[in-house]
Amino acid sequence: MKYTGQIEFTIVEQRPERVVAEMPVLAGILNPYGIANAGAIVWFADVAASVLAFGGSDFEANRQSFPLAINLNANFLGNQPDGVFTATAEFVRRGKRLSVIRTTVTGKDGRLIADITTSHMPVQPAG
Repeated sequence: MKYTGQIEFTIVEQRPERVVAEMPVLAGILNPYGIANAGAIVWFADVAASVLAFGGSDFEANRQSFPLAINLNANFLGNQPDGVFTATAEFVRRGKRLSVIRTTVTGKDGRLIADITTSHMPVQPAG
């Protein structure tokens, strides 16, 4: 069996203390049961949290450090086969060496899909 997929998302709001992103539930992220794959939901939340931890909008211009996720805790509370997911990432604690971010992923009618907490620390990019 061969499966292929595609994930896409859009940052719809970016402020120093909050990032909001939207991801359509495309056929390429559905699992064999016809609902969104948990890995795609985690990826989406992690990207939103990383954008918040990075703090800027131009990832290439500021390559002095990257907000590496060093811990991730995910609680899945729902799912859906279509529509749009919205990720809202906010700081629990913002620090120079360690930041903790809570990202909630909601679906249709604001239904909570996942509650994900990540810890990020700045590291030097490879190369």
